[in-house]
Amino acid sequence: MAQGDIHAADELIKMFYPEILRYCLWHAPNKSLAEDAVQETFLKMIRYFDRYTHKGRFKAFLYRIAANTCIDMQRKSRSADVSLEESGIEPACAEPAFETVHSDMTLKQLVACLPKESREIVLLRYGQELTIREIAEILKLPLGTVQSRLRAALKKLKAEIAPSEMKSARKKKGGLL
Repeated sequence: MAQGDIHAADELIKMFYPEILRYCLWHAPNKSLAEDAVQETFLKMIRYFDRYTHKGRFKAFLYRIAANTCIDMQRKSRSADVSLEESGIEPACAEPAFETVHSDMTLKQLVACLPKESREIVLLRYGQELTIREIAEILKLPLGTVQSRLRAALKKLKAEIAPSEMKSARKKKGGLL
C-alpha cells in the first residue's frame, strides 16, 4: 500500500470509527467483541478497497462490510443478549462513541420484539441515523421495501409501547385510569 493510501485509510478510519463502533455495539454481546468487529471491518475495508468503485456510496460500502463482519461474529459466538449491567459497559465513559450506550441499549431492547429484517432497518435508521436510501444500499433491498418494513415496524412498536405506557400511567395515578 502506498504512503498516500495509508494516510487516506487513516483518515477514513478516524472519520467513521465512532459510527461503525456504535453499529457494532448493536450486534455484539459485549464491548470487546464490538471493538474486535470494528477492527475487522476496517481491515476488510483496506483489503477490499480495490473492489470499491467510487460512486459516492462509500458509507454504504463500509456498513455492508460491518454488517457482514457482525453476522460472521454472531455465527462464531452464539451467546444471548446481555443487559447493560451484565455487559460491564459504563454509560458515562469518556469516549464519545459510548456516551449514548444506555439509550442505545434501551432502543435495542425496544426493537427486540421486531422481526430481524425490520429490527435492522429500525436500528440503522434511528440508531445510526442513516437515510432510507443508505439503508436500502446497505441491505441490498429496494427503496420501497425498506420504507414499508420501516412503516410496519414503527406501527408494531407503537402498538407495543401504548399498553406499557398505559400500565405505567395507571401506576402513577393510583390505578384510576
